Order: sequence, then C-alpha cells, then structure tokens
Amino acid sequence: MNDARELVRGVKPALLMVLVQVVYASVNVLYKFAINDGMSTRVVTAYRLIFATPFTIFLALIFERENRPKLTWRVLLMSFFCGLFGASLLHNLFLEALDLVSATFASAIFNLVPAVTFVVAILCGLEKLNMQTAAGKVKVLGTIVGIGGAMLLIFFKGAEIKIFSAFHINLLHKNGHVARVHTGSGTKLWGVLCAFGSCFSFAFWLIIQSKMGTEYPRKYSSTALMILMGAIQATVFALCVEKDWNQWSLGSSIRLVTVAYAGIAASGVMVVVTAWCVRMRGPVFVSVFNPLLLVLVAIVGALILDENLYVGSVIGAVLIVCGLYMVLWGKSKETEKENQLGSSEVTQKYEATHAVVISTTTNNGNSDGSSNTN
Repeated sequence: MNDARELVRGVKPALLMVLVQVVYASVNVLYKFAINDGMSTRVVTAYRLIFATPFTIFLALIFERENRPKLTWRVLLMSFFCGLFGASLLHNLFLEALDLVSATFASAIFNLVPAVTFVVAILCGLEKLNMQTAAGKVKVLGTIVGIGGAMLLIFFKGAEIKIFSAFHINLLHKNGHVARVHTGSGTKLWGVLCAFGSCFSFAFWLIIQSKMGTEYPRKYSSTALMILMGAIQATVFALCVEKDWNQWSLGSSIRLVTVAYAGIAASGVMVVVTAWCVRMRGPVFVSVFNPLLLVLVAIVGALILDENLYVGSVIGAVLIVCGLYMVLWGKSKETEKENQLGSSEVTQKYEATHAVVISTTTNNGNSDGSSNTN
C-alpha cells in the first residue's frame, strides 16, 4: 500500500503538468473557433482577463489572507508592468499571431521563450554568458539552435505531411460562419512579428516578476494584482480600438465557452496547479513539459483546424524544442552550482562561527581555572 502511494505521489506532478498542457492546447483551439466566429482578438483578451480576475482574487483571499506584505507604490508599479508584459500585451500579441498564422506555428515560436529570456537578461546585465563553463556554452548553443529552428519554420516548408489526412475534419467551416482567411506575405510577416513579440513580452515579464517576487513574496496575491492590472489595460485598449459594440456580445456559445474556459481554467486553476508543481519539483521540471503543448496543437490543428504539416515545420519545431531543452539544461546546471556554492558558504560560516564559540569557551575556561589556582 505504501509503495502504491509513493508511486502515485511520484507520478502525480507529471500527470498534472500533462493536464496543464492539455488545457492550454484546448484554449488555443477554442481561440481559433472564437476568432473564426468573428470575435475580435482584443475583446477575447479583455474577457479572458476579466473572467480570471475574480477567480485569482478569490484564491489570494483564501490562501494568503494573513501575513500579506504591505502594498507600496513600487509594488503597484511592478504589478502594472507585470500585467502589461505578462497578461494584456502578451495575450494580444499571441492572439494576433494565432489569427494570422497557424496555431502550430504560434505554439512553436512560443517555445523560444527561454532562449529569448536568456538574450534579454544578457542585454539587461542580469545574466552572463559564462563561455568558460559547459553550462554557459550549452545555453548559448541552445539559443542559436532554437533561433535557427524558428528561421527554418518561417522560411522553409518542404513537402506536405499527410499523416492525418484520412482523419481530417475541418470544423472551422461547420459552424455557419465563413472562416477568416488571411493571405499575402504582409499579413504572414505581421503574424510572425507578433509571435516573436509575445516571446519578448513574456521574457520581460519573467524578469520583472523575479524582482517583484523578492519585494512581494506572495504568489497568489501578486498573480491577482497582475491579472487585475492586465484586465484593466486590455479592456481600455479593446474599448479604444474596437468601435463595434457587437464584438462584446457573448451570445454565441463558442464565445462564452472560450473566454470563460480561458479565464477560469487556464488563467485560474492551472496557475494553482503549476505553482504546486513548481513547489514540489522545481521550475525546470515544469518547463520540460512545454513542448507537449506544441505536439498537441499540431495534432489537433491537422485534424480539425484545416492546418497543414510540412517537413520544414516539423524540423524547425524539433530544433526549437532541442534548443529549449539545451537552455533549460544549462540553466539547471548553473542553478545547481549556485546552490552548492551557497550551501558550502553557509557551512564555512557555520564552521567558522562554531570554531570561534569553542575558542571563546575554551579561553574563558582557562582564565577561570587560572584564577582558581592562584
């Protein structure tokens, strides 16, 4: 019985992370259906964050009701930028890319986030190349491999892969609406730029979030602040851009399901699940499952979203995933080394303090003994 419990406990984080990727993949598919239904990407983003806001605030009130740090203007400013780069701008750029290019392409490019974060951290002076170490070399090589894979994904198609052609069902044309088709190199280029822009936005959020985590170390409360700020920003932006009030109508079932599911499940429940997995197994373990999203979206896209797979797309996606794992491996090795150095410094300080205490105690004993003898 104990062995079975240990097995379940060991497998549970992996199963939960698979569930997280399944939810995110289904959100991307629902996005396609909502956009195909005529819904604006700006309105989708605003509604997603609006639905997510009360749920994340509820989590913060439940789990972090007590001992919450005081809100300062600096924390509010950081939460504003976290909401900008980690929510409103991120989702607007990603949804725009999802509208203009395939879901598989947008998901593949998003796997460049670790490499892009590495580059941005170097430019901001927060990270060093460390080319003298194996981990540093692997991180640089992984970044190059990932970017090379992205270039291959963009500029080379090759032969079409028809492995799912016998099971293909184009659901985008079965809901009574005309599918939104984007043609021309200009729209495709804009979609590619938006996909890369979402990566850079996420990278900036990771850097700002790491700073905010030190000043406001409450993950649920900081997430609620971020989502609230993002909801305000996305709603104001959508109201300024979208002049047609019919865009805000949730009369269509696919629209309501998409924004509610994306807001509550993806931005709410999965945040808690991911945080639990990070606490149990660490951030690298969680990041390892990210490419599963690409695989799921590629399969579903080929089956029901009228998306084609090409040899160049597959090779490019594989290179991006390889680059991702290389960067993650290098970062994990550097983290292990930093932890070992930190523990050794603590041990040295403890031994030095212990020696001083022993020396002081011994000296005090000798002086007492001398006085007694005299």
